[in-house]
Amino acid sequence: MPLWPVYTGAPAPHDGITKLPPPPPWRAFDGRPVLDPPHDDGDAATASPDRAHRAATYQATEHTVQLVNAALYLRRPLLVTGPPGTGKSSLAYAVARELRLGPVLRWNITSRSTLHDGLYTYDPLSRLYAARHTAERPGDPAAGTGIENHLRLGPLGTALLPYARPRALLIDEIDKSDLDLPNDLLHVLEEGQYEIPELVRASRDTPDGRAEVLIDGTDQRVPVERGRVRCNSFPFIVLTSNGEREFPPAFLRRCVSLRLRQPDDEQLSEIVRAHLGEPDGLAQRLIDRFLSRMGSGELATDQLLNAIYLARSSGLGTDSLDELAQQLMPYLGRSPQPDAF
Repeated sequence: MPLWPVYTGAPAPHDGITKLPPPPPWRAFDGRPVLDPPHDDGDAATASPDRAHRAATYQATEHTVQLVNAALYLRRPLLVTGPPGTGKSSLAYAVARELRLGPVLRWNITSRSTLHDGLYTYDPLSRLYAARHTAERPGDPAAGTGIENHLRLGPLGTALLPYARPRALLIDEIDKSDLDLPNDLLHVLEEGQYEIPELVRASRDTPDGRAEVLIDGTDQRVPVERGRVRCNSFPFIVLTSNGEREFPPAFLRRCVSLRLRQPDDEQLSEIVRAHLGEPDGLAQRLIDRFLSRMGSGELATDQLLNAIYLARSSGLGTDSLDELAQQLMPYLGRSPQPDAF
């Protein structure tokens, strides 16, 4: 395995992102004005203890480290596929923590999600109410009738701002989307830019064409010139999938694809050690039980962690472990997900 100087899977945060080489000529971006990276505590939801714990305890395999770096070097999204509980979402938080990329932007996909939702939201009704308020109370500075006061960038729209460092964006469960969403993402992810038509029109009436707009996750405002947003450092984008559908070839060739396999005995011990401390005899027995059951159906790693935590906390004896495993580690599917590529 090559010694990647950027993401290493190390537990301690570092500034390895500064060692990222220049992008390929076809993936170079020059968005302006360049924005300072956000602070790690800029989004309280992102900094929640559970997400911080998952980021700090994530156990990356050599294969994962290689493909994360490939996505960083090539400035391409990382499409992560695997069974539930294999750490697909946690990977985005782990990379952002290690490389100090700031709070992770998160876009949870549903069957109704559209590209517009990810880029920005605009509330014309609130602007109408503000205009009415201005008519009733002329000169009131709280009215805020400008378009920028009723518009907020979404997770994808925020990630594509011209930050000096890449932002981390998690697009979770892309396979739940409408059939058109992957194709709709193609142009934005390829070009690293988008337009906000409402601001493009409004910019014609302002001398500098600049608007200060709210970004996702905070009340911070950033400048947008002429209604156009173009990244400076392409964001680190993780798209997760449970493998429930196939994606168009044009979409797949624009992504670096990573398939997470079910962990083996050694990897499970490392995961337990990271979350709950050194595995004792009780934990090892549950690990063995988990591995033996995994061959007959689909299981998730967090089921094993729940069982070990409860067994330790409740003081259950060994006679109760098999019953506990049966109750807390039910099969999630009729057959195990294939691990082969």
